[in-house]
Amino acid sequence: MFQSAPVNGSFEELAMPLFGRLYNLAYWLARDRASAEDLVQETYMKALRGFASFQPGTNFRAWIYRILRNTFLTSQAGLNVSLSFDDADETPPEPAELHTPESILLVRAEQDLVRRALEMLPVPAREIILLCDFEEMSYSEISQALGIPMGTVMSRLSRARKAMRNLLAAQLEGTKP
Repeated sequence: MFQSAPVNGSFEELAMPLFGRLYNLAYWLARDRASAEDLVQETYMKALRGFASFQPGTNFRAWIYRILRNTFLTSQAGLNVSLSFDDADETPPEPAELHTPESILLVRAEQDLVRRALEMLPVPAREIILLCDFEEMSYSEISQALGIPMGTVMSRLSRARKAMRNLLAAQLEGTKP
């Protein structure tokens, strides 16, 4: 888990450790490998150009995630995304000796179920679940990254999780959500 405390350092020291995480979020937002790579590349270019305006001691991770999000929203794919959310696994590993072919198959089936449900969520819901549950960002960091008040983060996260539960329940029942 990354620290939410302010850090100082060069652009390379601050940005490069986030590359994989930014790519993961970009992939979930763009849903396409090439678009995700372009999105991350453009994010890094914009961040590097704007690094002089970054205030040392503030939250670099929230700053660069915000650049990624804004870059996505102004991209061709992002322009088609509704910004209104109203319209719209981390499981601890088991000990190795408990892994049987059947248990591995069940775990993979559950992961596929969660992945499909996540892909079905509208982008704002997917984005907030990814930032909170996968990136382990605090509400404050998410607030900074998305440029929304912390209360809105909490309410959007609650609605996103409810939508996710409904999608998972529908998939388990074999019905369309």
